[in-house]
Amino acid sequence: MEVTAEKNEKLGNMIFASIYPLYINKLEKKGKTKEELDQVLRWFTGFDQKELQAVIDEKATYKTLFQKAKIHPNAHMIKGVVCGYRIEEIADEFEVYRKCRQMEKLIDELAKGRKMEKILRQEKN
Repeated sequence: MEVTAEKNEKLGNMIFASIYPLYINKLEKKGKTKEELDQVLRWFTGFDQKELQAVIDEKATYKTLFQKAKIHPNAHMIKGVVCGYRIEEIADEFEVYRKCRQMEKLIDELAKGRKMEKILRQEKN
């Protein structure tokens, strides 16, 4: 599937706080916790817990969330297919869309029971 400017804009304007509870529900059904979700989100965004909660409370859009975030330097290591899109093939011009799919890939891995040290990617020495 191909990302378009319209899809990128539509996703960028979605309110993160409206989707966050859906992530929690998805993970709790798989025996995971809100704390584990927040750990993954903090790693990806560079936020501490207080900053993450502030973004949720202010009902920031995905676009704003990613503008404020200090995306982890190892985020480029997040590869694979999410919602029919191969993350590494999403064009640079659709940065918000790519970051959202990267974040959702991490959440999917958590839901599938992948070990946290694998989800929070580290460079191999």
